[in-house]
Amino acid sequence: MTLRNALKSIITAAMMLSAAGLATQAKADAVDDITKAGAINVGIFSDFPPFSSASADMSIKGYDIDVAQAIADALKVKLNLVSVTGQNRIPYLTDKRVDILMSVGYSKEREQVIDFAAAYAPYYIAVIGPAELAVKGKDDLAEKSIAVNRGTLEDTSLTQAAPASADIRRFDNYNSVIQAFISGQTQLMVVGNDVGAQVLAKQDALKPEQKFQLLTSPSHIGLNKNEDRLKKAVNDAVAKMLADGKLDESSKAWLKTPLNPDNLKD
Repeated sequence: MTLRNALKSIITAAMMLSAAGLATQAKADAVDDITKAGAINVGIFSDFPPFSSASADMSIKGYDIDVAQAIADALKVKLNLVSVTGQNRIPYLTDKRVDILMSVGYSKEREQVIDFAAAYAPYYIAVIGPAELAVKGKDDLAEKSIAVNRGTLEDTSLTQAAPASADIRRFDNYNSVIQAFISGQTQLMVVGNDVGAQVLAKQDALKPEQKFQLLTSPSHIGLNKNEDRLKKAVNDAVAKMLADGKLDESSKAWLKTPLNPDNLKD
């Protein structure tokens, strides 16, 4: 073999190795990274009961944590919870500081930046009142006193639905809304199911119950675009929880109501 041919062979081999390396990188995705790391980084709101919050032993528990753990188990890796805020969570995802985000509401604006797995958690705005009060629909709100958080989506939804004779009383925060309802200042209150679950869980004497829903907007799991394998793994894990009743168990435990699959539809 001449020197020229030897050099050509070396260069060709180097190019083939380089191409193989690039092909391997191209095929690598979030699932590969998660498997290699042995852990999945999941972005959560650390103080968002009943979806995620500190328990008595200071560990984070809740509906979101149940689902996140199921996803980690499906991928056979450790669950690593990462606290995020409403402002930084999308950058945390796109910068790959987290692999997925819990409790993400779908919007066309967000879809320009991130992808969405199937809905896994119900989020809806509901009218809540004592069991003894007959309220089945918006017409029954006539002449009823109703507490709501001023300027929120709950306020807007209630204002649109309630008859003109409804006595809508607006407060500046959720604690004031809850106190007005519990103390009897109002007959009803309108809150999201996250806030409502806390009231339903603690007020045995009042026996509050959900009367009907004003708006439904389920929570999704957010992930980066073009991560098809991870999206399928997440969707499969949620589908399994739905099929075997584990999602219903989490709903009863944390949201204090059976899971209605219709509430997982956008």
